[in-house]
Amino acid sequence: MSGDFLLLILSSPSGAGKTTLTKRLREKFPDLLFSVSHTTRQPRPGEVDGKDYHFTGRAEFERDVAGGRFLEWAEVHGNLYGTSLAEIERARATAGCRGMIFDIDYQGARQIKAKVPEIVTVFILPPSMEELLKRLRGRASETEEVVQRRYTVAKKEIEHYALFDYLVVNDRLDDAFEHLSSVILAERSRWWRQAPKAEALLRTGTAHAEAALVAFPGLAR
Repeated sequence: MSGDFLLLILSSPSGAGKTTLTKRLREKFPDLLFSVSHTTRQPRPGEVDGKDYHFTGRAEFERDVAGGRFLEWAEVHGNLYGTSLAEIERARATAGCRGMIFDIDYQGARQIKAKVPEIVTVFILPPSMEELLKRLRGRASETEEVVQRRYTVAKKEIEHYALFDYLVVNDRLDDAFEHLSSVILAERSRWWRQAPKAEALLRTGTAHAEAALVAFPGLAR
């Protein structure tokens, strides 16, 4: 990857607020596309195939894995999730696009980081485990058994926090959103992303200096 094209991974345990934060980021930074993952789980109410996820059967998913068509994939809560290589190609082919946001777990983040070292990774933490459990129970669509399973998995996911470049604590949503926005703005200012612009300035400056020497030979003394 080169230039100011930014690849950003957002990861978190269930209930930490990643979905809400991702939605707000997409509104603030419309030049960042959202990577639509593939999954074998069933759609939830209101989810749209091709927008929220590419819903697919397990056999088809496994064929794509064998064919090398995924940048990363993992099994989470008994379902398969993966990021197609075609998603990055879609972003690069979209006019005005300056990058892509990925919503994946730590397993996927590790896989992509190994292949694309310059990708930016952010892990969103809940303010406390008690608050996380409260948020999980606030989902009326899930049973207590599912809540407890997600809570157990969440503790394991948090153990891998050191894999990520940034940690954002989602205590107050507005504060967490500002922190995430700051990450994007800071990463876009990395010297290697802006180097082409600096080099263009230098080339223009050299051309002007040479022209000035021709017009005003005395400048060389």
